[in-house]
Amino acid sequence: MSWKRWLLTGVSFAAAIGVSLYIVLTSWPAQQAPVALPPSAHLAAAAVLLLEVLTRGLKIRLSAASLRVPLSFAASVRTILAGDFGAGITPSRSGAEPARYLVLKEAGVPVAGALLVLFAELFLEMLSLLIIAVALWVGLEEGGAALGGLLGLVGGYSAFVLAVGAVGVALARRNAAGPPPAWARRLGLNETRWRTVQRSMHHLRVSVEAVRDAHLGLMLVSLAASVVHVALRLTLLPVLVWSLDRSVPLAPLLLWPLALFYGSVVVPTPAGGGVVEVAFKATLGGTIPPAIFATTLIWWRVYSFYAYLVLGAVAAGDTALRALRDDPEKPRRPRVWRRKRRGA
Repeated sequence: MSWKRWLLTGVSFAAAIGVSLYIVLTSWPAQQAPVALPPSAHLAAAAVLLLEVLTRGLKIRLSAASLRVPLSFAASVRTILAGDFGAGITPSRSGAEPARYLVLKEAGVPVAGALLVLFAELFLEMLSLLIIAVALWVGLEEGGAALGGLLGLVGGYSAFVLAVGAVGVALARRNAAGPPPAWARRLGLNETRWRTVQRSMHHLRVSVEAVRDAHLGLMLVSLAASVVHVALRLTLLPVLVWSLDRSVPLAPLLLWPLALFYGSVVVPTPAGGGVVEVAFKATLGGTIPPAIFATTLIWWRVYSFYAYLVLGAVAAGDTALRALRDDPEKPRRPRVWRRKRRGA
């Protein structure tokens, strides 16, 4: 990235930390001693984080196997962690897919195979969100009308993305070649831009056909792993809050993080620039007791974002070092041949 983007990233992270401190200071009750998170809660939160990472790695590993793309489990874990790092330091999480693609390429996956794996990962993520939304809607009786509307929004978003993909596939079948149709010209797409659209639709069609011909059993297991990883992310906040107060209702602790996790995609600044913290305060400030709100907010952001950022930085750095070691264009030191001594 350029220095301007690094500057934007630094300012955004500073804003996020500053907003967190402001919310903590203004939310703490007067004459209230700081509430520390018990060690058992830290162990549970770390276990949730570890299981979520491993489950996501298993998801990519199985989806790649179903598409007959060779990919090791270690490379799968590096892929998702590097994607987390790329998402965390770029606006609107736009760096996630390029970072994952680079790790897949470094792991020796061909271009077509890498694109297939990334497409399958996004497809399974949308299906998982839809399944989780329906399951919570059915299973949570105390959700209320507002939270029911939230679930409808999440499920509707997933259904909308899947529907857009279906429309894209239909267009790819009908407009795979030839000049731009009349509707495309009315949108201002000339010959050059239409060829770019056609290439994108071609990749989409190939990806959909590959997923359709994938090994069904492995793909279903991968979908199950995807559902589990989303569910694990949602259990993090209840783990933290209930370690301090078991009287807090469960439904808001599950549903609002679902919206915050996936709604933060539209935030145009890296790390959210404090928007996530403000949204957390606005949605859960009346649910989580004031005595434990600040502690919950701090550790929820640590285990749901900053820990992934650190792990992702390690994975991205390891990938960069691997690429440097394996770079065929890297100048090599000439080998010095020495004459072997007699009697040696």
